[in-house]
Amino acid sequence: MRTPDAEITPLPAGSLVVNDGEIQYSDALAALRRFEPHICYTRGEQFYPIDVGRYVKECSLWVKRPDQPAELLVPQGEISLEELVKPRLEPFGSIFFLKFIEPLDLIELTKYSINQAILKISSKVDLERFELGRGRLARVGYGSRFVDALFSLTLVWRGRVPGDTAAAAALTYQRLQSEEKRFTYYGRVVRENGWIALQYWYFYPFNNWRSGFFGVNDHEGDWEMVCVYCCEEPKSSQVDKPLVERLVPQWVAYASHDFSGDDLRRRWDDPEVVKHGDHPVVYAGAGSHASYFTRGEYMAEIELPFLSPLVKLSDKIQNLWQNTLRQASQNPENVEFNIFRIPFVDYARGDGLTIGAGQDQEWQAIVLDEQTDWAMQYRGLWGLYAQDPISGENAPAGPVYNRNGSMRVSWVDPLAWAGLDKVPPPVLALPLLKSHQQQVIERNRELKVEIEQKSQLLQKMGVEAAALLNQAHLNSVYQQQEKQIQQLSAELSALRRELATNRERLQVFEGYREQLKNGDRGSLRGHIRRAHTPTVEEDYRFGVLVEVFAAINVGVLMVAIVLLILFARQYLLFGLAALIGALVFLEASFRRQLSRLINSLSIGLAIVSALVLLFEFFWQVVVAGVLIGGFFVIWENLKELRS
Repeated sequence: MRTPDAEITPLPAGSLVVNDGEIQYSDALAALRRFEPHICYTRGEQFYPIDVGRYVKECSLWVKRPDQPAELLVPQGEISLEELVKPRLEPFGSIFFLKFIEPLDLIELTKYSINQAILKISSKVDLERFELGRGRLARVGYGSRFVDALFSLTLVWRGRVPGDTAAAAALTYQRLQSEEKRFTYYGRVVRENGWIALQYWYFYPFNNWRSGFFGVNDHEGDWEMVCVYCCEEPKSSQVDKPLVERLVPQWVAYASHDFSGDDLRRRWDDPEVVKHGDHPVVYAGAGSHASYFTRGEYMAEIELPFLSPLVKLSDKIQNLWQNTLRQASQNPENVEFNIFRIPFVDYARGDGLTIGAGQDQEWQAIVLDEQTDWAMQYRGLWGLYAQDPISGENAPAGPVYNRNGSMRVSWVDPLAWAGLDKVPPPVLALPLLKSHQQQVIERNRELKVEIEQKSQLLQKMGVEAAALLNQAHLNSVYQQQEKQIQQLSAELSALRRELATNRERLQVFEGYREQLKNGDRGSLRGHIRRAHTPTVEEDYRFGVLVEVFAAINVGVLMVAIVLLILFARQYLLFGLAALIGALVFLEASFRRQLSRLINSLSIGLAIVSALVLLFEFFWQVVVAGVLIGGFFVIWENLKELRS
């Protein structure tokens, strides 16, 4: 096995063991280098990918056993990658975790804040300063704002990373980079089912999305991944070329929050995939480090586990409102949000540092595989275990494992992770189709023989049943014969349907075969079910008044409820209705959507009125419905007699 130190030393000679073959280290590194992504960050980003060796040396190692306080195992400054992978026996439910830094004390935090303020007003750093976008809460409705307030309140009792920890992490990271400036990724090459997957793993020492960019969470350590899927040229055209020259890129997949499967990937020739030569361009979210295909600001929704039932119910109601009642918004960006999910903005503007070949900074590439001890042997968290029950503030596990110690899908099955396990490489698609066509043809031959045999048998059974008819003493035999006839008839009908369907399939296969011969790979984006697109600024050109109103209205409502309870409890329901109505009216006025509000209220009142009338006059409605139905049937039958 390779020693942990190999991650910062030249790659040894030998072979890289992958799923169904071997690839030389030099070939793996060359392939990774050829397609390594260019990552574009947002102004204000403080943390970039670092090699794990330097990170671990700054950490201490801890264990949290069930129902016990966390215990220090290895102090800061004494841990190394070799120490990290030593076997340690602990009870079930124990969690190992690294702790990157201690929060700053008051004096250190004050110094840091003053230095940051000085840097922000200097012309040198002004170009790197993050500027907040349009109001996040102004982009969503009251339900989402209320759940957002609930989420903020949960931070009081949830396990969380202290706010000054981000400042301490930034200082430590700056010191490490000042000693030796390196930007690192860990590359892995996997050959599977005709594909060669090039995985690029990036480790960030800190995720400061919440404290730095008003996002969901802060946590120590952050693993992100981008994957390029290639196929090899046909053997006839390889002519002893090295692997790196035989690779033909077909797909790319970027890890991004809760997206999974088909939605993660785009075809190499998709215009959404920006490329610099053979290097795909990734736009990283500020602080979150999530990966996007297009620069912009993205609305991300976070679902609290205990609100899942309400989320599903709200989705069904929204579907009824949009598809059945046809009350969909004119702005498609707004209709996707669920009022029981929490909205956050992920800034992936790409206007900051760019890392990649020929860019502002270049990558240090390190090959990662199943022989890398620190990846395979350490199943703990790569940062602080904040004991957050919804895991938002807990550090992640490494590239191989999930937080619970199970293996990541992206590691054990890179194809399934991006929904490519069902997609053959282009060079294999035509042979696979031909093979499948032949199987269907053979099946049709079998069906024809089986249909002919069962048809003859069915006719014989029919003749026998006709002979048994009206023979009272053979009634039981006749009834048994009838059951067998019905069963055989159903089987024969199913076989004929299968044969007819197979003939249609063969026609479709033949058309697709010609399509493949002509190099047409089909729909470019047909596999995408949930595309993540940046918000269009024109859709959110709110005035300052709207943004301020959206920021304070939930808090105002909460304060007003308390005041009503304390001083006017007898008018609580009336006061609440009036207050909510006033808030909704004011917001609709600010957004110039009064007509839409009135239309929605009219439809809602009409539905409520109909339900009330149905409840009050239920039996009258039933009697009237039956009478109308009866007269309609009489009329239709009389029309038939006259025709």
